[in-house]
Amino acid sequence: MPLKMRSTAFEHMEAIPARFTCEGRDVSPPLDWSDPPEGTVSFALIVDDPDAPDPRAPKMTWVHWVLYNIPKGVHSLSQGTRDFGGGLSGQNDWKRTGYGGPCPPIGKHRYFFKLYALDAVLHDLATPTKSSLEKAMKGHILGSAQLIGTYEKTR
Repeated sequence: MPLKMRSTAFEHMEAIPARFTCEGRDVSPPLDWSDPPEGTVSFALIVDDPDAPDPRAPKMTWVHWVLYNIPKGVHSLSQGTRDFGGGLSGQNDWKRTGYGGPCPPIGKHRYFFKLYALDAVLHDLATPTKSSLEKAMKGHILGSAQLIGTYEKTR
């Protein structure tokens, strides 16, 4: 069976509740996953928005969250978590670690929660960007899962 990921807060391709955005508490949504491939040693998670700044004319992908070295025995992250079971945080596009929720300047954006099952624990990358984490993961990805949520500001 392939790696699966879900959230109890929203369904795939459905709206992310405001409490997980800049219009709410801006805390990370609960996530859980199952069926990691055989040989999985750690997980990495990248959350990004390819619709920035305007979904009708996207110019960049905005990175909201970067996590890596999540231990193989961890299969969920609770709402607002700051504990990744010993995993490490990377840098988002606000130039800080941790989760930064959806806050689109215009239109309805898509937010890609991408989970990777890796065959290794990566060396300490300090505070990697999405790009440097992707380079470090190259050749170590056993499987991946994706959950997409949407969000459009109400005010």
